[in-house]
Amino acid sequence: MSVSRGEKWLSLLTNGAERLGGLCPSVQAADAALGEETARYIAVVPDEQNHFPRAAKGEVGLLEGWTLAKVIDEAIVADADKAQKRAIVAVIDVPSQAYGRREEAFGIHQALAAAVGAYAKARLAGHPVIGLIVGKAMSGAFLAHGYQANRLIAFNDPGVMVHAMGKAAAARITLRSIEALEQLAQTIAPMAYDIGNYQTLGLLEELLDIASPDAPEDDDVQRVRASLEQAVSSARKDPALHRLKGENRRSSALVREKMRAAW
Repeated sequence: MSVSRGEKWLSLLTNGAERLGGLCPSVQAADAALGEETARYIAVVPDEQNHFPRAAKGEVGLLEGWTLAKVIDEAIVADADKAQKRAIVAVIDVPSQAYGRREEAFGIHQALAAAVGAYAKARLAGHPVIGLIVGKAMSGAFLAHGYQANRLIAFNDPGVMVHAMGKAAAARITLRSIEALEQLAQTIAPMAYDIGNYQTLGLLEELLDIASPDAPEDDDVQRVRASLEQAVSSARKDPALHRLKGENRRSSALVREKMRAAW
């Protein structure tokens, strides 16, 4: 199995730093430099020998959800008495949550909720949490790994997609063909899969043009590092989630403004 984008960029950004031990093979994490400080980098990667076959291609399942929570909680505990909490960088390339009967029976909802809760707890404890979308950010996998970030950064690349479900599943549930779904997405931004449309929803801090995400040059890696540093600095100054600044979020911003005025 080829190395995923998530695994590749985790290695590049950490300069191949030693991975944390005691984790399932599908979750890789390392503490490495980010500017003048140390950050904890985390990625979910494919594992063809995964005990749960539904999670063999980089999906976030039972093992992944609980392991993400473990990695993040350990950073929170270790930094509890420190004035400055380390940054946590979620390197995101996840095609889906792991769908399967065993996953449902053993509580995948609890495993993914544990990961979400850990990221939120870290953010609220003062850890700048940055999500770097280098590939797919789909379904519950994205909710569990990265969506709780103070800031989201993405590559401007056709291989980067964000959506609640895959095209085939979305076509089935909306009783449309994939072609009809793609046509609809041209006029309704939330239905689209490409990162350009996602940017209009106001959730991205930055959209990076990387010449070749699968074979980046050193300059590209340095540019991504600089973007991460800037995002960490921004999150330290203002931890709030800035997610209503896109052109398609005017109505959402207006609703919140009127609710604040009424309450």
